[in-house]
Amino acid sequence: MSIEQETELIRRIPIFHKIDVTLLKLLCFSSERLTFQQDQVIFGAGEPGDAAYVIIEGHVEVSIPTSSGPLVINSLGPNDILGEIAIFAEVPRTATVTATTRVETLRIAKEQFTGIIRQSPEAALELIRILASRLARTTARLSSAVGSDA
Repeated sequence: MSIEQETELIRRIPIFHKIDVTLLKLLCFSSERLTFQQDQVIFGAGEPGDAAYVIIEGHVEVSIPTSSGPLVINSLGPNDILGEIAIFAEVPRTATVTATTRVETLRIAKEQFTGIIRQSPEAALELIRILASRLARTTARLSSAVGSDA
């Protein structure tokens, strides 16, 4: 895939939609394209947050470890971002992400991802929206899981 195609692809993602094309090309050039097979762990809970991943193709499950085994709290697919919480909160990964299909990603190193957010207020606001939405979904899923255990 050419840098122009990658730039167009990443521009479709809401967080990167309003970012200058030159900056997006630099982001794509400095990122790494990775492929994961079904059932392969992309990253695990507790690991250091060194990068964010943009899902280009495929689907993943996000799970958290519990005393009764992993609890799936979210499913994500194309154009979703993974791993941004550990980067911005500067904490270990909060969940394990596992490919449920073949998954193609763009791995964006922590420095590049934080640089984009610092340079673009629109990207920062979209990141806040993404995090707030995920928090709401996760809270709802955890509440229903706790409710079903009672």
